[in-house]
This record gives sequence, C-alpha cells and structure tokens, in this order.
Amino acid sequence: MNWIQEMFGHDKAIIAMVHLKALPGDPGFDEEAGIEGVIDGARHDLLALQNGGVDGVVFTNEFSLPYPKGADFEMVASMAYVIGALRDDIKVPFGVHLIGDAQATLYLAAVTGAKFTRGTYHGVYLSLIHISEPTRPISIS
Repeated sequence: MNWIQEMFGHDKAIIAMVHLKALPGDPGFDEEAGIEGVIDGARHDLLALQNGGVDGVVFTNEFSLPYPKGADFEMVASMAYVIGALRDDIKVPFGVHLIGDAQATLYLAAVTGAKFTRGTYHGVYLSLIHISEPTRPISIS
C-alpha cells in the first residue's frame, strides 16, 4: 500500500486548493477586513470543497502578488494562524504551499500538522511530498 492509499483510502485522490486572500504584508491585503477576512474566505472555500467531496486540500498564498522570491515572517505566521483558526473545520488531510519558499513551506507543514506539501524544491517541480512525521525537527542544509 502506498501513502496515497493510506492517507486517502483509495488509489486516486482529488486534492483541491484553498487559495488564501492576500496576507498581512502583501500589497493587496485588505486592512479593513483584516486577518479575519482571510480566515472567513478560506473557511468558505474549505467547507465548499469538503462538502463537494474532495479527498484533501492544500492551503496556499495564491494572492501574495506579485509572487515573492522568499517568504517573510509575516507571511509564514499569517498562514499558520489562518490554518490554526480553521483547525476544527478541516475534515480531510491537508497540505500547504508557501509560494516562492520551499524551506518555509516545510516549516509551515511541520508546525501546522500538514500531511504533504506542494511546491518547487531546488528547481524541480514536485507534487504531494508525504511528510510522515510532521512533528520531527526538520533540518535544511
């Protein structure tokens, strides 16, 4: 049995994206709605996707435009905060993707309990990297 079968219970899984609105520090961040606006939008999408029958979701900072070449502390902290606020609503295995920063993606996965990631690692496009022990310290060389 492979990890996809173990995680999702069958051979082929439908994994949907929860695109977070612009985060604090992003040029398009809606200061009036604040972080609660980001959480509300993500909750709406998460629930719709789960109710639609997806097997898993990936949280990503799709609206951190223009895409950064690396994550700043605000971005990582904001994504962790949003995912933590949605914890009770998440009913399917989830992954994370912090656009433009593979190392931050792995750290975010570790602290949120994500089961997989999506992203670009050292110039190679990968999808669904299984993190078997998200609480284990991650060492990046």
